[in-house]
Amino acid sequence: MSVSEPCPIVFDTDSAVFNDDAAALAMLLGRPDRVEVLGVTVVAGNHTAPQGAEHMLHLLELAGAADVPLHLGARAPLVNTPERAARHEARWGPIAFKGAFDAEPDVRPPHGGRFAAVRPRPADAASFIIDTIERRPNEITLVAVGPMTNLAQVFRARPDLAPRVKRLVFMGGAARVPGNVTPAAEFNIWFDPDAAAEVLRAGVPSLVMFGLDVTNHAPVRKPLFDRIVAVGTPLTRLMQRDMGPRYARDPAATHYVWDCITAAWLIDPSVVTVSESLPIAVETAFGPTCGATSVTAPDDARARLVEVMLDLDVGAFYDLYEELLTVPRP
Repeated sequence: MSVSEPCPIVFDTDSAVFNDDAAALAMLLGRPDRVEVLGVTVVAGNHTAPQGAEHMLHLLELAGAADVPLHLGARAPLVNTPERAARHEARWGPIAFKGAFDAEPDVRPPHGGRFAAVRPRPADAASFIIDTIERRPNEITLVAVGPMTNLAQVFRARPDLAPRVKRLVFMGGAARVPGNVTPAAEFNIWFDPDAAAEVLRAGVPSLVMFGLDVTNHAPVRKPLFDRIVAVGTPLTRLMQRDMGPRYARDPAATHYVWDCITAAWLIDPSVVTVSESLPIAVETAFGPTCGATSVTAPDDARARLVEVMLDLDVGAFYDLYEELLTVPRP
């Protein structure tokens, strides 16, 4: 693969109606010269996997990318459960968001009131990822913007494939700032800390972390939102339906768009201005710090060196975000 060719990725997601996962995918699809989206794999996290798949299929349809294959993945974390989350809350206080643990079992049509015409492909997510790495060894960037359960299943089944992945870029964790679901933990890692710990130790050559350290820096405020939705495309109308009610209730509100910052860097790495290689270990023991991504000693056997993104050019990010969410789609 020459430097001028787009970066081939698998987009592993726990989905969203629009706000971050779906918006990030829309951004990536808007720059096929920079990123080649080989497929989308869905994992339980924000939503159940079947419900999340419906939101992502809807997004692919709106973005004119219905030919991108989507595969259903893990329905539950490796170890974490709703019951364990309830025990945590009883002992150590509230968990701000429990995602699929609080979801209704029924799958509902996404915004628009109908299911997308394109359906998930037959192969499960792990099989698709294994196939993709085998077909293009040392080329694939795995982009994980949800819990890492699908990836843990891949490397449990085929540990030999980890060194044949080019890199893992993940949105999750918090190295030097508090968590967002507990004081210690960010949601994606908290939902399946055991999977995250396994994947970081699996042997992928390059690990890049977009944690709250960097994603907290660029919340979307109403003036930017208003400019984007004023364009009136199918994508921006979805954005209006999903994100608009919060601004209607409170014009000073913000939306964090975690995964969109990850997508922006894949398109233009110059948006990140500060990063640091740090030994990161995921706390998996049941307790108040479960799900934390701790900076440890370099010789800690639980840790891997991870390139942790710490700061960004906020203006450049906002410009790219607005451009890619308003660009005309086929």
